Amino acid sequence: MKFKRLSSYLGIALLAVFGLSEAAFAQNEGQGAPEIIKHRAKKDEEDALTKGSTGVITPKITYHGGALITTPTIYYIWYGNWNQNNGSDTPAGQQILRDFANSIGGSGYYAINTTYSVVGQTITGGVNFGGETTDTGSRGTRLRDADILTIVNSAISSGRLPYDSQGVYFVLTSSNVNESSGFCTKYCGWHTAGNASAGHVRYAFIGNANRCLNACAAQTVGPNGNAGVDGMVSIIAHELEEAASDADPRSGWADSVGSENADKCAWTFGQNQVTLPSGAVYNITLGSRHFLIQRNLKQSTLGDTCNMDLVNQ
Repeated sequence: MKFKRLSSYLGIALLAVFGLSEAAFAQNEGQGAPEIIKHRAKKDEEDALTKGSTGVITPKITYHGGALITTPTIYYIWYGNWNQNNGSDTPAGQQILRDFANSIGGSGYYAINTTYSVVGQTITGGVNFGGETTDTGSRGTRLRDADILTIVNSAISSGRLPYDSQGVYFVLTSSNVNESSGFCTKYCGWHTAGNASAGHVRYAFIGNANRCLNACAAQTVGPNGNAGVDGMVSIIAHELEEAASDADPRSGWADSVGSENADKCAWTFGQNQVTLPSGAVYNITLGSRHFLIQRNLKQSTLGDTCNMDLVNQ
């Protein structure tokens, strides 16, 4: 896992290019911005069948007094070319991710996050899908970390998406787009927070795993027939639950070495796995679809465990 601060000098550059309103948000973002928490890429020994420990996970996760998102709203920004003939960056692939966003709320899986409720901030277990927009490539096909906030800010300031203090804005890049700080080589996605022109936002980068199935997908055949997008589902789930429990990274729930809840269960999928005729493995059904999703950490005074729902590991 990699922690990296957004570069403060970008505010000056953005002032020249985008004008005063865009520069104001960039300068604010560069001052004391939360760290970017990156979901590490898969190790060579990890695969779809990695069940993971059923014991207590240490060091213990603790609360540091910061903001939680009690009922997050997912917003999607489709970045790049999502109308390709590669079997992955397609309208059908987009629908898989919409279906996930519409079905994760209220599930036994997402209910694990209710264990992170604190006085005055009760995580409900609900998730809303607030809508989507498209950016066909305003920042090119080689993105920097700071470009992700620029993309989010543009979607909000243009009115294509609403400003939502309880939202998590996911920039979902097509497989021809790279994130230059280490997508596919070091990480598969990340989340952080920053200041857009409309206010403080929580946002995430998720790349299409079709670019690097060996690093960012647990299997090369997905349960929905799209290995890259099926791989994205697991990373989206990971970043969503971390954004809810640690909205401004390292100020909410994290352990003594800085790991958030989903980090502590990364690339483990529990005991109850089913193999489809296609050879794809799944471990959860949400709505009408099967998914293979990484476990999340259930927080308990009796000891933290990696689970697929509040009861089952």
